[in-house]
Amino acid sequence: MARPDGGKNGGRDDGTGSDSSHGDDGAYADARNRLVDRLESRDRISNRRTLDALQSVPRHEFVPEGRRDAAYADRPLPIGEGQTISAPHMVGIMTDLLAPEPGDRILEIGTGCGYHAAVTAEIVGPGNVYSVEYHASLAAATRERLDRLGYDVAVRVGDGHAGWPEHAPYDGAYLTCAPERVPEAVIEQVRPGGRIVAPVGRGRQELVRLTRTADGSVERERHGGVRFVPMRGDD
Repeated sequence: MARPDGGKNGGRDDGTGSDSSHGDDGAYADARNRLVDRLESRDRISNRRTLDALQSVPRHEFVPEGRRDAAYADRPLPIGEGQTISAPHMVGIMTDLLAPEPGDRILEIGTGCGYHAAVTAEIVGPGNVYSVEYHASLAAATRERLDRLGYDVAVRVGDGHAGWPEHAPYDGAYLTCAPERVPEAVIEQVRPGGRIVAPVGRGRQELVRLTRTADGSVERERHGGVRFVPMRGDD
């Protein structure tokens, strides 16, 4: 887990099950192991770092208590303010496309409940994820949750269209909500060679990966249809 105390990453480092430092009970840990096994067996997620991060993060801690019985179903769940926690497979796919490495500085637009940020922090380490959330109530609750679980993630309230310029340049960025197009400020805050992963579009959405090139241009790849909540302030 990405912990301020420098503890090693969680996960099945010896094949015997998950790290218990998140306060799991056996039922949740077993359900998470089964979920990650399904994602791996169906070839939905290919990067070992991504799989280990998904296995380490206690998704049940990020959903409302009344929905914890569905925490390890591979589907989105409501978290309030009209927002959702993304399905685990989608978090994994986006993480694979971003391909963060330990020590990378990452910008997230749309903190939500903090689950995706926690997965990213498992890979890049403490103090390297900067997340912007539109809803003050979600941001406050998520700061407390991430702190309680030991994730050193910076969260601010703001309009994601502006990114978070104070900590740029970033090695990568991703959006957990769908704008009509990726905001220019977010693109400009990513270093040459860095990637941006985002759902884009109104009505019909698609997942895209942008790569900044050395000459300042942007390469674009398409990765299929998706469905995300719209980005606030973009309507």
